[in-house]
Amino acid sequence: MEKAKYKRTKYTCYFTYLAMSSVFSLPPLLFATFRELYGISYTLLGTLVLINFCTQLGIDLIFSFLSKYFNIHKTLRIMPLLTAAGLCLYALIPMIQPNYAYIGLVIGTILFSVAAGLGEVLISPTVAALPSDTPDKDMSTLHSLYGYGLVGVVLISTVVLQFIGNQYWTYLTFFWASLPVIASILLMTAKLPEMDVSHEKTEKVRSKHRTIGLILCMMCIFLGACAENTMSNWISVYTENVLHMPKVWGDIFGMCLFAVLLALTRTAYAKFGKNIFKVLCWSMAGAAVLYVFVAFSPNDILSLIACVGLGICTSMLWPGTLILMEEKIPMLGVAAYALMAAGGDLGASVAPQTLGIIVDNISVSEWAINLANTLSLSPEDIGFKMGMLIAAIFPILGLILLAFIKKHFQIKSNKKKTQE
Repeated sequence: MEKAKYKRTKYTCYFTYLAMSSVFSLPPLLFATFRELYGISYTLLGTLVLINFCTQLGIDLIFSFLSKYFNIHKTLRIMPLLTAAGLCLYALIPMIQPNYAYIGLVIGTILFSVAAGLGEVLISPTVAALPSDTPDKDMSTLHSLYGYGLVGVVLISTVVLQFIGNQYWTYLTFFWASLPVIASILLMTAKLPEMDVSHEKTEKVRSKHRTIGLILCMMCIFLGACAENTMSNWISVYTENVLHMPKVWGDIFGMCLFAVLLALTRTAYAKFGKNIFKVLCWSMAGAAVLYVFVAFSPNDILSLIACVGLGICTSMLWPGTLILMEEKIPMLGVAAYALMAAGGDLGASVAPQTLGIIVDNISVSEWAINLANTLSLSPEDIGFKMGMLIAAIFPILGLILLAFIKKHFQIKSNKKKTQE
């Protein structure tokens, strides 16, 4: 009977997670439009991503240490309205004052990023607190919805912009802002479970070894987020400007397929996956190889396949690190998950911003101009390819870090055996 009462709550959380996917997937789709309409540089576009994830990072840290001061249920119900308000300002200010378009984008980004940070911290624990016979399946379904939501936003947005024109992107943004409003209404009427946000569990178990393990996992999720978000945030621009595909086809066969493969891989692991450490190692290695291939491949089709293939290789780097942490470190509290979210958000902000800076600076350098003339490419193409090559450093460092993580937890395991 109790499970039946909360069934609607579970589906409401699913819809909320799906509705908020527009926050992550819509802005990168519009980067090329912003550059065309408002003359915004790649560095400033990358800064929007930096602002997005740094804001989420701040929310993660605030909530991890001050969660006891929040009314969890009220915060969860208001959160989607912040998303809607942020998206509306994101579109409204550039519409009214095109000369201050970037300021409007920054204000809107900060507001909906606050909501996104709260969503990371609150939606998963809410689903975990619901009475269920299949809690693992429920959680896997929730996290796979990010990928499926991204696919929906990309497909619908691409088709709509193709018909109405990129200059009317603001109306599309208003449409996506309506979905979080619906989510908030559903949450207002849903029965929410009680959640323990105390730090008692983590305070009971403290050790130097445990702290080092958490730091290593946080570094791993940072590098995994770098590898995933570099491509997910720039694939739309890359396929249009470097691979010279029409935007509609670049978004469908680039960003959309990337999201499909990311979602399907997470779903497949939830059903059939095991040995997460090996999965993480192969994922890091595969991501490094594909980034290098994208950087050097002279064939546009093969480059597109490599870009999309990164959806498979990077799909488990964020959730997989959480699984590894849960396997290796006992009695985790809310603070541990919030800190991991902070590490992921930091990586998701630093890497895309870095690529934007690299493209802007390399594309105007003399050696890039000379090399572009030699290879019959544009200086911007050279800048993007160098950015992709540098992006390979993140998963390479991830592989090295995983070796340290394996050694760290092997030492702990050997100590246990010696004590026994």
